[in-house]
Amino acid sequence: MKVLPFAGAALAALLVLSPAAQAHKRWLLPSHTVVSDTQWITVDTTASNDIFYVDMPFPLDGLSVTGPDGEPAEVDNRLQGHRRSVFDVNLNQQGSYRITLVRPLYVSLYQLDGERQHRRGGSPQELREALPEGAEDVRISEVIGRLETFATVGAPNTKALAPSGKGLELDALTHPNDLYDSEAARFRFLVDGEPLSGLEVEVMPAGTRYRDSQEAWTVTTDDDGEVTLEWPHAGRYYLEANHGDDRVENDQADSRRLQYMATFEVLPL
Repeated sequence: MKVLPFAGAALAALLVLSPAAQAHKRWLLPSHTVVSDTQWITVDTTASNDIFYVDMPFPLDGLSVTGPDGEPAEVDNRLQGHRRSVFDVNLNQQGSYRITLVRPLYVSLYQLDGERQHRRGGSPQELREALPEGAEDVRISEVIGRLETFATVGAPNTKALAPSGKGLELDALTHPNDLYDSEAARFRFLVDGEPLSGLEVEVMPAGTRYRDSQEAWTVTTDDDGEVTLEWPHAGRYYLEANHGDDRVENDQADSRRLQYMATFEVLPL
């Protein structure tokens, strides 16, 4: 897999595009992750400084929910409010659901009067046409952000969890709705269906508003693209990983930035 060196301007692009370098993180938060009977659940999505506290709404374009049979599940009551976006998911079958929100976009990065600037939105051609006079060292980056969470009715199954083979994805070797505070979980990370070694994965427990430190920790994928996560206690956790390369879908883009963000609930044993 070819990876960009990200020297000079490309390093600046990495810092601009990475959620880790931004104040606000993005996440999906389901009202329930494990239930015994079929029912509706509600899912919030927002961008915020404090993990799992609402702040800014996030568009629901690109939302998909895959049911235990591998088919799309029913979604209702989509709403983008002033502080959060929300939708309901019908868990009407036994088994596991994958809730995914994919947001592709393009970003132009350039030097203007000695300062690094960036602009989001539009196609690569539109971004190039909108560059201000005097822009130098121009790069167009293709950014694909994937937000995910999971829910299960009764016994978990894995049909909905199958990776698509596109972008940065989680291959759950341990089922994401079978996590306990006394047991380690094993996840594999893939890029375009291939295991990715050397990927840094950040994990953070909920409740950042009420403590002095984020208490986040970072693990790195091994040669097989795998990490082991040991949960310090029960509760909800935010996971984030970022990867850059030049495997763009649009040949007018110079680089690609892949982001994966997920919410897990760890249960007491």
